[in-house]
Amino acid sequence: MPDNKKTALVIMAAGVGSRFGKGVKQLTPVGPEGELIMDYSIKDAVRAGFNKVVFITRKDLYDDFRKLIGDRVAESVEVEYAFQEISDIPQEFSHLLADRAKPWGTGQAVLSIKEVVNEPFIVINADDYYGQECFEKVHDFLVEDHDNSEVMQFCMAGYYLRNTLSDFGSVTRGVCKVDDEGYLQEVEETYEIYKTENGAESRADKDNVRPIDINSPVSMNMWGLYPEFLEVLEKGFRAFLSELKDEDVKKEYLLPQVIGNMVKKGAARVRVLETSDKWFGVTYAEDKENVIAKIKELTDKGIY
Repeated sequence: MPDNKKTALVIMAAGVGSRFGKGVKQLTPVGPEGELIMDYSIKDAVRAGFNKVVFITRKDLYDDFRKLIGDRVAESVEVEYAFQEISDIPQEFSHLLADRAKPWGTGQAVLSIKEVVNEPFIVINADDYYGQECFEKVHDFLVEDHDNSEVMQFCMAGYYLRNTLSDFGSVTRGVCKVDDEGYLQEVEETYEIYKTENGAESRADKDNVRPIDINSPVSMNMWGLYPEFLEVLEKGFRAFLSELKDEDVKKEYLLPQVIGNMVKKGAARVRVLETSDKWFGVTYAEDKENVIAKIKELTDKGIY
């Protein structure tokens, strides 16, 4: 049963969506009544016990968000907004903005919620459908009592790679190593993962195509975190910016890497909550019809 403790659903929706083509993929209707993928994540999260929704978006998308989903969601649950902007960096690093075309990655995105989130929270992508089980597991973890040690306690939903591939192109996944007790040892951000006849492979290095076990646990950027983590994220972002060189103009401050580094240093433990849920999302324009069909199937079954 849902717990009454305050918990927030944080939805990262500021991405440009360059692979999807024209339009903003997070605002693409996929449901029978024009619902967005976010609508289903919100439904699942609220069922699991989350009682606040925070949209991370861009200021130029704010009006669209309010009209398409924000005002509607606010009728039944508390809603806040945070904004990820390229220019939202400490003043002393403003010289880095000259050649920057996109925001600074998922680490900066989550950092943007610092002023509106003071409770345990779950982070998800706006354009990914996660399934119901994972929200329940993460919520249960967040409302548990954890040891008040210097080691921060986090969790993440661990999907099987085979359940997270696209039929229409490559995906980026955080491929994880997990110990025998179910804790994260390492997360490797792996680019250009393609589905193949025999499984999956990464083609990021054209000269060294690497097969990947389709049963590998992967991160879909669904993390269970606490507000104290935002202070660590802020310090880390400053350090990230201070170390950038001219050739690093496209480098991103990525949430999985931040958490992975904390694990390596012994500053955090991350419980990997295995889920058999199948991911689907609108990574490419061709994905849209597939998502619409899957949502219709779930609706016809009475799940939504």
